[in-house]
Amino acid sequence: MLKGRRIALIEDDEIMGGSIAQRLALEGAEVIWLKLAQRAIGALRTPRAPIDAVICDIRLPDGTGEEVFVTLCRTMTPPPFLFITGLGGIDQAVRLLRAGAADYITKPFDMGPFLARLTMLLRPRAVEDFGDLLGISAAAKRVEALAATAAGNSRPVLLRGAAGTGKALVARQIHRLSDRSAAPFVHVNLARDGAELAVLRDAAADVGEGVLFLNALGRLSPAAQDWLMGWLDAAPQARIIAACGVDMAEIVQAGGFRGDLYFRLDLFEIPIPPLKDRPEDAVWLLHRLFEALNARRTPPLRGISALAEQAVQTHDWPGNGRELRARLVQAMGTVEGDTIFPSDLFAELKTTPDGDLPTLSEVRDMAERAHILTALERTGGQVTEAARLLKISRTTLWEKMQKLGL
Repeated sequence: MLKGRRIALIEDDEIMGGSIAQRLALEGAEVIWLKLAQRAIGALRTPRAPIDAVICDIRLPDGTGEEVFVTLCRTMTPPPFLFITGLGGIDQAVRLLRAGAADYITKPFDMGPFLARLTMLLRPRAVEDFGDLLGISAAAKRVEALAATAAGNSRPVLLRGAAGTGKALVARQIHRLSDRSAAPFVHVNLARDGAELAVLRDAAADVGEGVLFLNALGRLSPAAQDWLMGWLDAAPQARIIAACGVDMAEIVQAGGFRGDLYFRLDLFEIPIPPLKDRPEDAVWLLHRLFEALNARRTPPLRGISALAEQAVQTHDWPGNGRELRARLVQAMGTVEGDTIFPSDLFAELKTTPDGDLPTLSEVRDMAERAHILTALERTGGQVTEAARLLKISRTTLWEKMQKLGL
């Protein structure tokens, strides 16, 4: 019943705790025995591996089981809690059930019913199969290996790559594989959510002992940079992962970003190559996206032609995975048959049956698409900065991106 399960036992009584721990071990469980409330909070926030359930006495030497549960609920979704209480603590136990605890059992109890109650509240085990993260190429596997290495420590990580290369996916993989996987992952996209100090402070307040992921690092305002440096000097419990474009070093050299902060965040760098250097990954991503989109399409398409695959391999993908998805979504919405061909993915290749030129409107859309993708590539996916380069408002750029499937 409990084989392979990781159970946290929060109990200060040596006799009762020893008896429960021994029986759980005989059932095949791995037991993490904790005797103090504060130590339990820290251990459950950042466990070495996911905890399947918590058995918690309500009365503890330095607090209560209720305090442990409520504290954890502020920053994470806790594992199922089975509380142990005396007859005088039933009212408190009922209050905890209303707050989200799984169950309670009163002292004294027989081990048989106790194990049955514990088994019933265990969640089904998820199969951990992350599969290929960015692709099947040697370069993609190198990124995966570096992510796994980064997950084994708590140093800051800097993900460097162009827009659309999957930096957020890599950041989440590091968090998922780390000891902090049960703690929060707070993603701040500075290009979208804003780069001011208030945004950073709110994110730092929410992260607890989890991971703070700062995407589009080059957009961080000077005041926010100063605050972040002070926050890091205070040795926060959280881990920081940052992502930047390929031109971040030039931004630092030009004085647009604090050099000391940049090198503080660049203790473990993971470069992510663009899709144009990984043609096999472009085809892999094409099929992966197609399968997901086609599953929701009525009627479903038959597939992707080999000619389309060849066209994908030879395209330079200035917008990387973001561009590939946009082209595929548009192709699946406009395809006339049941198979995707090169002209479906690359509308600029299309001509009319008479051999006429594309319409002026079609040419204008194709040119705008290419120009917007170039601006996004140059700014590392920062929409506000891309709008400035294009000399249009951020709202206008968003509207054009929606129209063009970007």
